[in-house]
This record gives sequence, structure tokens and C-alpha cells, in this order.
Amino acid sequence: MIKIIAWTLLIIGGLNWGLVGAFDIDLVKMLFGDMSVLSRTIYILVGISAAYMAFMPPKKA
Repeated sequence: MIKIIAWTLLIIGGLNWGLVGAFDIDLVKMLFGDMSVLSRTIYILVGISAAYMAFMPPKKA
């Protein structure tokens, strides 16, 4: 279950960064405010998810 949540947050974060790079649109900032408590929490959770997935051993097929 934790992996699913981590993957979901990484996808959300990746799409957000893609929009920032391509169109200078930050959806998190637009939806939740510029560095509001909620937007900061989302950024922190995406970062934790990235660290979690980076250090998880790959699953053997």
C-alpha cells in the first residue's frame, strides 16, 4: 500500500514539474496557494516518496 501511495505522489509531482518546465504552471501553487501549509505538505510528501522509492530495493521479476 505504501508503494502505491509513493508512486501516486511521484506521478503527481512529476506531472507538476513537467507543467512548470513546459508552461511555467505550478498546479500545486494554483490549487493550494503559494507556499501555504497544504502546498508545503504536498511538496514534502512528494519528496519523501521520492526518497522512499530511491532506496527501495528493486523487485525481482
